[in-house]
Amino acid sequence: MPHIGRVTNELSHLPIQWLGAHDHGEVVRQLDTEPRISCVIMGAGLDDKIRGDLVGVIAQMRPDLCLYLKDRSSGPDGLAPFVARIVENLVLRPQDRTAA
Repeated sequence: MPHIGRVTNELSHLPIQWLGAHDHGEVVRQLDTEPRISCVIMGAGLDDKIRGDLVGVIAQMRPDLCLYLKDRSSGPDGLAPFVARIVENLVLRPQDRTAA
């Protein structure tokens, strides 16, 4: 199974709809068609030029979104914990506060 698929399975307990994109065209398509995107978490496996391009297009098309870029030093095994921290603390927790 590709690494990102494994990460999605590891985090399946979180009440989040996961989207994945690895290139400019797919990012643009999702930003155009998925209005419920609430944040962007980018792994470290992409080349710097591609990461830079994706950050630029996301910031231009959806300036309301926060972007989180994973460090490279924690390696591929650091992706799931990184994503979990962001989702649990910055995506879900604020929603819990407004629902109360």
